[in-house]
Amino acid sequence: MADSVNEESDYVPGKDELDWGYEEGVEWGLHFPAANGEYQSPINLNSREAQYDPSLLDIGLSPNYVVCRDCEVINDGHTVRILLKSKSVVTGGPLPSDHEYELHEVRFHWGKENQRGSEHTVNFKAFPMELHLIHWNSTLFNSLEDALGRKNGILIIALFVQVGKEHLGLKAITEVLQDLQYKGKSKIIPCFNPNTLLPDPLLRDYWVYEGSLTTPPCSENVTWILYRYPLTISQMQIEEFRRLRSHVKGAELPEGNDGMLGDNFRPTQPLSDRTVRAAFQ
Repeated sequence: MADSVNEESDYVPGKDELDWGYEEGVEWGLHFPAANGEYQSPINLNSREAQYDPSLLDIGLSPNYVVCRDCEVINDGHTVRILLKSKSVVTGGPLPSDHEYELHEVRFHWGKENQRGSEHTVNFKAFPMELHLIHWNSTLFNSLEDALGRKNGILIIALFVQVGKEHLGLKAITEVLQDLQYKGKSKIIPCFNPNTLLPDPLLRDYWVYEGSLTTPPCSENVTWILYRYPLTISQMQIEEFRRLRSHVKGAELPEGNDGMLGDNFRPTQPLSDRTVRAAFQ
């Protein structure tokens, strides 16, 4: 049954999955030492301080994504994940030449209100949502797990999302979110095209910097590519994300926790001595 919805009981956290969250004052570094590193993500991107690097244009950044059949969409209590089975790859741009990075999944970060939600900020401006296309270097490694924390191991392509007209490509996702209301729910969707998450080919200016995962274990050695121009989704579509819950059905909630999934963004981290490069002038 392609559209079956798993019951909550199917959700078994990994043995090493420590509980973590986005509450104020949470110290991820206590359990995940990489989170104390110097090259963490997200960052505030100061567009005036980004350095134009024409070498990024020598070999154009080239996502070669294919339509995914029977993709799994999951509410894991922290985010919405789309797990992709078909082999979509990215090459070129800032990536080591002749290395392919395979798309593993898409994750979303959003605010409970429209003035916040993105993890990265541009000149201290936040967007209501940010989505991450998470890739691993399939030339050097055998799996995403192998590549974590390793040099040239992980690539994340990030897109800012603003609210406006409906996003047709994300409709396949937003129309099943009502079936994923609780943590641990998942659904197989027959068809999803990750190309719809990329900006128009004429609007593919981007920034690049070296950082980390923005969720535990916060491993470093992540190449970040941030597209300059945002995607647009409708207010109704973002509200579908805001209706999700961060807990399993029937869970008792701690005082002050409304159980709604949202504001799932990590605060920006110090840039330290890193340089942000721009593929445009």
